[in-house]
Amino acid sequence: MLSIRSRCWLCRQPLQLIQHSICSYCLRHLPAKPLCCPRCALPAGSPLLPCGRCLQQPPPWQRLVFASDYIPPLSQLVKRFKFQHAPELAPTLARLMLLSWLQARRELYLNKPDLILAVPLQAKRCWHRGYNQSDLLAWPLAYWLSCTYRPAALRRIRKTLLQQQLSAGGRRRNLRNAFDCDEQVAGRHIALLDDVVTTGSTVAEIATLLHRQGASSLQIWCICRTL
Repeated sequence: MLSIRSRCWLCRQPLQLIQHSICSYCLRHLPAKPLCCPRCALPAGSPLLPCGRCLQQPPPWQRLVFASDYIPPLSQLVKRFKFQHAPELAPTLARLMLLSWLQARRELYLNKPDLILAVPLQAKRCWHRGYNQSDLLAWPLAYWLSCTYRPAALRRIRKTLLQQQLSAGGRRRNLRNAFDCDEQVAGRHIALLDDVVTTGSTVAEIATLLHRQGASSLQIWCICRTL
């Protein structure tokens, strides 16, 4: 009998390379991303130049790299990973993030980060889930890229409401001054990881904090970007 880990997570067919977890056929047939701005990662006319939105009001990071729009099949894997207690999906999803970053690096000449940070969960929410999904994504990426990862560097210093319940403006207000960073980031190139970026409010609040503390550059990495 073949275990679930020897089959593709998407089509359930046996894998030749077990460590990949998604077969080459499914990988080739993932939905194609539209042309997106390299900075905000929203639909734009060029994948190499900042869009008009970013020229007028640039976000507090330099690049946003993602594997897919928040649509099936990856949105289903993300939900399973977060809400159905499937931490074993972390290496699979982290590998998709790595492949997306390697492609973006070739096209956009991205810096390799010195430091990887993960968006923190509230302690109670992390306790209920049993893990912080962004933390589980960060470990294999740090290993594959030989980067430093500091799991406790970012902290939530006050309770916030669930972001899913709020409007874009409400999300920004909800997260204002909600984070702190205990790591020395001055002069360092940083990759900030989250599983899904929707309005960007969470990563924007943390990015602003990191730039205030002297970060040299900041990339946002996520599995899915809501387009």
